[in-house]
Amino acid sequence: MEEIDRRLLALLAADGRMSFTDLGKQTGLSTSAVHHRVKRLEKRGLIQGYTAIVAHDELGLPLTAFVSIRPIDAAAPDDAPQRLQDITEIESCWSVAGQESYILKVRVPTPADLEDLLARIRAAANVSTRTTIVLSTPYENRPVGSEPRAAD
Repeated sequence: MEEIDRRLLALLAADGRMSFTDLGKQTGLSTSAVHHRVKRLEKRGLIQGYTAIVAHDELGLPLTAFVSIRPIDAAAPDDAPQRLQDITEIESCWSVAGQESYILKVRVPTPADLEDLLARIRAAANVSTRTTIVLSTPYENRPVGSEPRAAD
């Protein structure tokens, strides 16, 4: 991959709403050249989408936790992601190496809601859980390989 494409990816990872004109100013390319390159990066699957960053606290979901799961029966099929896919409080599911099989990122309103959610996860997927509650989030979803943003 060309360095200019890496630069475009880093800029878009930091600000997915950056205009083609502004991208051109940052990279020294014309607006049409930026447009062509970004469309090519999308087509190649290097840009998989654009997203909004949501204020979960404002949505009434201030409690974030990581739930590590592992099957109670090691001989059971590895289908936990499918069994859990309709539980909307689960934001992310990662397959991991180690003692656990998956780590789930969940968001709920209260500790009581987390307790209820853990019971539903255990029942739905026949797994044991280990939970870590997030106390604060100094940063999240930092773009990999991007340049630091200038302070506003």
